[in-house]
Amino acid sequence: MRNGVDIMGFDRPAVRVRAAAALLLVGALVGALGACGSDEGDSGGTLTVWSLENLTDRVQATQKIADEFTKSTGIPVKIVATDENQFSSLITSAAAAGTLPDVVGALPLAAVAQMATNELLDTAAAKSVVDELGAATFAAPALALTNQDGKPAGPAQWAVPSDGWAQLLFYRKDLFAAAGLPAPDTYAAIRAAAEKLTTNQVAGITVATVGNDAFTQQTFENLALGNNCQLVDDAKTVLLDSPQCVETFQLYADLVKNWSVPGAQDVDTTRATYFAGKAAMVVWSSFLLDELAGLRNDALPTCAECKNDPAWLAKNTGVVTAVSGPQGQPAQFGEITSWAITQTEGNQGEGNQTESAKRFVSYMMNEGYTDWLGIAPEGKIPVRKGTADDATKFVKAWNSLPAGVDTKKPLAEVYPEDFLTALQKSPDTFQRWGFPQKQGALVGATLGELPVPKAINSLTTGELDAAGAAQRAAEDVTAIQKSLE
Repeated sequence: MRNGVDIMGFDRPAVRVRAAAALLLVGALVGALGACGSDEGDSGGTLTVWSLENLTDRVQATQKIADEFTKSTGIPVKIVATDENQFSSLITSAAAAGTLPDVVGALPLAAVAQMATNELLDTAAAKSVVDELGAATFAAPALALTNQDGKPAGPAQWAVPSDGWAQLLFYRKDLFAAAGLPAPDTYAAIRAAAEKLTTNQVAGITVATVGNDAFTQQTFENLALGNNCQLVDDAKTVLLDSPQCVETFQLYADLVKNWSVPGAQDVDTTRATYFAGKAAMVVWSSFLLDELAGLRNDALPTCAECKNDPAWLAKNTGVVTAVSGPQGQPAQFGEITSWAITQTEGNQGEGNQTESAKRFVSYMMNEGYTDWLGIAPEGKIPVRKGTADDATKFVKAWNSLPAGVDTKKPLAEVYPEDFLTALQKSPDTFQRWGFPQKQGALVGATLGELPVPKAINSLTTGELDAAGAAQRAAEDVTAIQKSLE
């Protein structure tokens, strides 16, 4: 729920990213978990669908979409709210008891990888849905990240990607224009802007530095991906001490030490600094969009100009989706959530629950897709852009969906067309450490122990230089990797 009890992929990123670390760690250690009982499986005519969108209003909204599916098909659907922090133990328990749900929705990449590792996914069913909807209607990276072969629409599609949230670089368009600066979409441009825009009143940039928060890693990874700084290669060799990663650590150190605000920075303080007009740039997720627009009373912009116009900061903010470094191509961190069809005794082959499950997921990605995105459009960027007949059907619909909490307003009424177009295209440049190399368990374990944020903290406090931070992070990840063997 709001007010600090939310989970990853939903409303409050401060809690969301910490919950992500907890889920990923549990996923990595799933074999050692004790079982938690669940009796929600159903081998009869009713489809049981677990949804990690577990806030009350969102469960109700999902059930309403499911009820429309039932009216159209005659297939009853039961939506079961599932807490993401408990998902790993719940799904393990359900598998052991033979009570798996037929479908799981709003499933993040780590959980998809966990289910795939434990052979709980009907990959043929997922591929069938993607093929029916048209692989070309999806963002290719979303398909690749949810495919065990790392190829769009390959032979073993783990799940059907639904939507995503993006890590973004927000910047003050007014300050950039006054200084004659280009958009900060490269390492060089970010560095130059941070230096030029730093004054006694405004920091050039604010980014996360605390060592015990996954948000710090998401921020670093967002910059690292564009410089081809990877966690591992295809041979599973840890690469965090590569020249590309050392270069990213150096950029991070320069930004924090020379052109940022003093003290440790986290998901809350970075937002507060930017909202107060005290920073020219901030790296944050797309969940900032409704807050930036003044649509959420407990997280309103506080800049001087914002007092008379709560949307002033939104009007004067630009966004960079994909950043590129000297040794890479434009890329960004993004989380993809998916619909997974389970591999259960009741879902074996055509004619049992499999066909019903496929029809439901297809409906949620087509007839019910706009309503699904409308549950939280600021954090549900469509990864299916449209249909074969209308290639932009869903991104156009997304523009007009009301966002916000205390005040609701379509994003298109707040942000200019080029801003929203950039967001719509962001899933085309989504990347993630480890998943293309089939190292989801390692990603989970690293987000549990947080070696990269810890190295960043040591870097920004002056304990280590860039090469030392890269080496320490690589050594710690290698040790984690060995512990998983």
